[in-house]
Amino acid sequence: MYENLAILALFIFLYSISSGFLERTPINGALIFTAFGLACGPFGLDILKMDIGTEELRTLAELTLALVLFTDASNANLKVLKKNFHIPQRLLLIGLPMTILLGFGIGIFMFDELSIFEIAILATLLAPTDAALGKAVVTNPLVPANIREGLNVESGLNDGICVPILYLFLALAAGSSGEGSTHFLAFELVAEEIGIGVVVGSILTLSAVWLARQCNDRGWVTESWRQLPVIVLAVSCFSIAQILGGSGFIAAFVGGLLFGSLINTKKFLLSAEGTGDTIALITWVIFGATVVAQSFKSFSWEIVVYSILSLTIIRMLPAFLSLGGMNLSTNEKLFMGWFGPRGLASIVFAVIVLNAELPGSSTIAMTAACTIILSVIAHGLSANHLIARLAKKMQQGKNSTV
Repeated sequence: MYENLAILALFIFLYSISSGFLERTPINGALIFTAFGLACGPFGLDILKMDIGTEELRTLAELTLALVLFTDASNANLKVLKKNFHIPQRLLLIGLPMTILLGFGIGIFMFDELSIFEIAILATLLAPTDAALGKAVVTNPLVPANIREGLNVESGLNDGICVPILYLFLALAAGSSGEGSTHFLAFELVAEEIGIGVVVGSILTLSAVWLARQCNDRGWVTESWRQLPVIVLAVSCFSIAQILGGSGFIAAFVGGLLFGSLINTKKFLLSAEGTGDTIALITWVIFGATVVAQSFKSFSWEIVVYSILSLTIIRMLPAFLSLGGMNLSTNEKLFMGWFGPRGLASIVFAVIVLNAELPGSSTIAMTAACTIILSVIAHGLSANHLIARLAKKMQQGKNSTV
């Protein structure tokens, strides 16, 4: 344990003091830490010995995702979002179902060993985008504000929406649901997950903000403890919603939106963002040292091809079509379609599928791992270049209209 702590602490220290330089390069934190985990894990130097099971990895990834969703939502520009909410609305209500359907259709032709419901599980598992991996895009001022906020809201809500759909297909794959109740069960799961998540996130955050203001006005909040409310509020929103049968991810994102609109977040968020980033990077180390290392032996050409298609056609075509008829250029629509990285949500979903012990669980999990690996590499290496290219195209467009 102490060896693991020492290795992780030293590597995080080195990364933290060079993070500003690394952010200006094509290499992102997730790529560096995944590679580090792979290099130091059992299939590399074997100096990082992590006896972490699927439940522990799932818990860590879930808490990380909840904190990232809360802080990203708190930073959202609601004025811009109100004017451009039709972008995430289209991506969620049209693009997301199309992505699942297209992923299912392609999966039918590629995976003979998987049942219909297992292919539906795979398509759903890989549909949500990752808020943490997309942070380089949604926080970069060179990206137009409407695109930033659109992608931020999409990544904040699509994983929560996919949770009840995933559980529905898991129930059908396990044969625990009758045919006549399928449609009712789908509606009930979606309504419960989203409804409970929204209610819990709203009530907890409104109550927490009121209490925080009362205590702050009386001078009861010290500077050292001022750093913790956002962290514990994000965890509370997530965990209480999960306990009540709702989507903790929806609760965390809705809570973050409310928190950012009601309180001056700058003095509260800095520590929470740093904590979220650190935990996320540790999650990527564990992912590289355990899941990725174990996945190599199970890779097949079908898995690799489907993973590539998942990051390109399966994501980009529905996003492009769903944004049709809007005041967006082709470059902007392609940009938004490409930046649908897969990460923490897919890790969480893959662990859930592994625990379900379906006949095709291993193939589904390996496909998820391959897709995440390729996403970490491709989106990390392309982010800065494509952001600069889009900014240049946008500037040229403005100049041509003057």
